[in-house]
Amino acid sequence: MTTLNAFRKFTEGLGEQDQQMPVLFIGHGSPMNGIEDNEFSQRWKKMAQEIPVPKAVLVISAHWYTRGTKITAMDYPATIHDFGGFPKALFDVHYPAPGCPELATETASLVSTTIVELDHDWGLDHGTWTIIRHMYPQANIPVLQLSIDYTRDPSYHYELSKDLSTLRKKGVLIIGSGNMVHNLRMISWEMINGGGYDWAYTMNEQFKSLITNKEHEALINYSRLGREAMLSIPTPEHYLPLLYTLGLQGNRDEISFFNDKAVGGSLTMTSVKIG
Repeated sequence: MTTLNAFRKFTEGLGEQDQQMPVLFIGHGSPMNGIEDNEFSQRWKKMAQEIPVPKAVLVISAHWYTRGTKITAMDYPATIHDFGGFPKALFDVHYPAPGCPELATETASLVSTTIVELDHDWGLDHGTWTIIRHMYPQANIPVLQLSIDYTRDPSYHYELSKDLSTLRKKGVLIIGSGNMVHNLRMISWEMINGGGYDWAYTMNEQFKSLITNKEHEALINYSRLGREAMLSIPTPEHYLPLLYTLGLQGNRDEISFFNDKAVGGSLTMTSVKIG
C-alpha cells in the first residue's frame, strides 16, 4: 500500500490516539539550510528522532501569505523554489512528499473563524521543505501547508490556531516556520555565521521569557513591546507562525528551546518545542 493510500485509510476514521503530538515553531533562516549539513539542520534531524513519527505534517510557513486562509489539497504538492540568487544545487532539490486532500478537507472543517479554501496551485515553499527534508528525508509522510491571511491581525491567527488542536491527538505534527527576529534590511554579512545586534539579543530573550511564562497576550500585542520589537519584526509574516504554535499550547504542555542562536546580526534561529 502506498504512503498516500495508507494515510487515506487512516483518515477514514481519523480517530484520536493516546499520545498527543508536540507542536514546533522552527526558525528556518536561509534557504541554504535546506541543503547544508550544519548545526541547525542537524538539530532538525535529531528532533524528528525525539518525537513520535507523525501521520502527517501541517506547516504554517511565513512564505505563503495570502488574502484569506488556504490549505494545500493536492495529492502531490510541488516543491517551490521561492527565492533567487542561490546556487543551482538548491534549485535542483525536489522533495516528493505526498499531500492528503482528505486531511485538508478535515482541517478546513475544523476552523470556525473563517472559510478555509482548498488550494490546488501552491505546494511546499522553502519555509517547509528546507526543514522537512532533513526531518523526514524519505518523503514518506504527507505534508500540507496552511496559509497566513495578511488582512488579519495577530489575535486572529492566534485564535484560529486553537481550532486545529484536535489534530494533535490524531497524529498530525503542526509546525510554524518563520523567525522570531527577522530583519533582512539590517543583515550584517560580517556576522552571517553567528552573532546578533544588541537589540536582537534583547528581544530574543524577552520573547523566550514571555513564551516560558505563557504571557501570550503580550506576544500577540508585540507592537507594544517597544523599539526592539519593531526592529525585530518590521513585517509580521515571519513572526505570525509563532502565534499559531502558541495558540495550540495546552495547560500541561512543557516548553523547551532549541537552535537558540542569532545569525547575520538581525535574525534569530531560536525555535520552540511545545509538549
